[in-house]
Amino acid sequence: MILQYENITSKSNNTIKDAAKLVNSAKYRKQTGKFIIEGLRLCEDAYLSGIKIDKVFVTNNLLQKHTLIIKQLEEKSNSLYMINTEIASKLCDTEHPQGIFCVCDMLDKYKALVKIENTGKFLILENISDPSNIGAIARTAEALGINGILISEGCCDIYNPKALRASMGSLFRIPVKICPDIIKEVIELNKQGMMTLAAVPSDKAELITNLDLKRGCVVAIGNEGNGLTEKMKQACQKYVTIPMRGRAESLNAAMAAGIIMWEMMR
Repeated sequence: MILQYENITSKSNNTIKDAAKLVNSAKYRKQTGKFIIEGLRLCEDAYLSGIKIDKVFVTNNLLQKHTLIIKQLEEKSNSLYMINTEIASKLCDTEHPQGIFCVCDMLDKYKALVKIENTGKFLILENISDPSNIGAIARTAEALGINGILISEGCCDIYNPKALRASMGSLFRIPVKICPDIIKEVIELNKQGMMTLAAVPSDKAELITNLDLKRGCVVAIGNEGNGLTEKMKQACQKYVTIPMRGRAESLNAAMAAGIIMWEMMR
């Protein structure tokens, strides 16, 4: 099996420098319209999901073990580069890199979601700051059959390597819309007849387990420390909360979202 690749042996190579900036800089990712993913599973998910792959970086050790997959990636990409373990450590966001990375073109997440039907189930994420939470929520949303996620611009970058890794490819597949004015989106959903719910840790809110969620609904989940903004809470039609026992006052955002999505789909 013949592969067309270029050897890169120096960490100061400009192609490597550019790829490394994609790991740590959300600003650079937005500026270039590209992001980087790491690991065989995630790179294969990108390939299977139809993500446009620009560059592939792979160590010889991984190439020998997974030649067929690398060949598939090479055929879909513009360039394949052979790198050493030292360069792999510069590109990695994990403690033990597998030795494969793909630079990909961003999807257009500012376009409208698939038509929001009044019977659909959607999630709003407002100002979520932990990329691992974004990824975990997307993974659970895909698993449970949520129709889509609306994300405020105050949330962390969905192309952060930690978010992509935690999502296990779900952020490639589930419909996601980044909303410059998330409150305006909620107001429009209200006009469309959707039930809009603000998730809050309050004994004055209705229990999520007591609501009839058979018809279309949208639930808003807020920042890990501060919760939802007052504007978001006012825009939504009802407050909902998760029944809890013991002395716990709140749940991790990803855990809370998972329980709420289960109730939405149940």
